[in-house]
Amino acid sequence: MQTKKIDIRDIVSIGIFAALVTIATTIRVPLPALVGTPFVHFGSSVFILSVLLLGYWQGALAGGIGFALFDILNGFAIEAPYFILECFIVGGAIYSSFKVFKHQQNKFLKLFVPALVGGIAKLIMTFLKNLVMSLYLGSSFGVAVTNSISTLYITLLNAIAAIIIVMIAYYPLKKILAASIFKNK
Repeated sequence: MQTKKIDIRDIVSIGIFAALVTIATTIRVPLPALVGTPFVHFGSSVFILSVLLLGYWQGALAGGIGFALFDILNGFAIEAPYFILECFIVGGAIYSSFKVFKHQQNKFLKLFVPALVGGIAKLIMTFLKNLVMSLYLGSSFGVAVTNSISTLYITLLNAIAAIIIVMIAYYPLKKILAASIFKNK
């Protein structure tokens, strides 16, 4: 088995995308809700782009660091470890589907399917997280399921926004990165 050495470009790329995830998550559009302060943000878009452009572990690490930094800086520090784990699970789903469709001639499907798979994986992870949290806080199973489902509209809106942004931004960013960070690699 051949191992790839980590070079300075990998570290810089992870750092840049982690910073972009953090910044993009702070750009938020508030949503109405009975409980909490939900919002649509652009961090998920940058996370998906980081996985598609950098690869699985670099993109997932960048997303995990970026979301964790956002959580720590905005009073959600308790959730930071969960989002690091979630980035590796959702990133794995995105990257696996991207590898399957990598040689697809249809450029739309080549990006749409991985972004859609990422959105579905995020919905599942959010549902499971909210279910476990509701059960932990003492809700019955039925109430916990209802609570978890009722909050998924926020994740769904974020997923739809992320798919649209990824479809628009991937090819221009790939071209820019090929001419700069990944030049001579």
